[in-house]
Amino acid sequence: MRAQLGDQLVIDSPTAGTTRRDGEIVGLHHADGTPPYDVRWSDTDEVTLVFPGPDAHVRHLEHGPGSTAGPSGGSTAEVGGVSHSTPRETGPNPGDIGRRVAAERGRQGLSREETARRAAMAPDYLAYLEEHPADPGLATLIRLAAALGTSVASLRGGGIDLPPGRGHALLHPRLRDLSPDECRALLSTHGVGRVAVSTPGGPVVVPVNYEVIDDAIAYRTMPDAAPAAAVGAEAAFEVDRVDEAMSQGWSVLLVGPARVVTEPDVVRRLAEQAHTEPWAGGKREMWVSIQPKQLTGRRIGPSDR
Repeated sequence: MRAQLGDQLVIDSPTAGTTRRDGEIVGLHHADGTPPYDVRWSDTDEVTLVFPGPDAHVRHLEHGPGSTAGPSGGSTAEVGGVSHSTPRETGPNPGDIGRRVAAERGRQGLSREETARRAAMAPDYLAYLEEHPADPGLATLIRLAAALGTSVASLRGGGIDLPPGRGHALLHPRLRDLSPDECRALLSTHGVGRVAVSTPGGPVVVPVNYEVIDDAIAYRTMPDAAPAAAVGAEAAFEVDRVDEAMSQGWSVLLVGPARVVTEPDVVRRLAEQAHTEPWAGGKREMWVSIQPKQLTGRRIGPSDR
């Protein structure tokens, strides 16, 4: 079974030729259009995650010339009495909600089966939520929150205005130094980092969108903005990631001389390959690069014990 956004999922009635329920497919979880789907039901207007069973079929809408819905593919497995196509993936790729559920379940020493029983859901469905990106409906989240003694907001990652790292520490954490190659690999993911510079008003640390070019990092700013104060001096640049769900993360620190990028071909290359516009907005066309003289990093994660 395969579908595209806008198709209808129809649940057939035991009475031949009649429909028991139908809804619009408003979310896909796999690029090839295989189940599960987020479906907005026509009778309730509620959106739920659906694993289509043998009594379901997709009614395809016209999606333009040349667009087709491919043939059914994948093996089937039972989830709470209904079948679904096994996702064609190389391994688990959990979403944030699933990881938070698994982490909280682990902290409480609950098995997947016991958690599923408390939440009144099939263990295989809970396994899917924990191992694949998914956006379960509110009713599912309420049951899971009650089963784990937490809140829906916590499972959804509430607290965007709070600083990271407020969760519980790992039971047996391990802090290790990263090699230069590991640091370069983590820096190459791009995103947002922090540049530390000295200004007439004192030292400041400013977040910037950055790119990697050759072995240096580069960011866009304005001549009178704080990040521009790095030019002509040694600056420190730091990037990190904190995994709130798993209470682990890493940080990389780069220290070196900063300069304005003036070579036209390099400026053009940076502008063309930039992964995003500066989040701060405005006309920021001055590129500053920092060439590393020191490159260090640390990662905290579970110990091997």
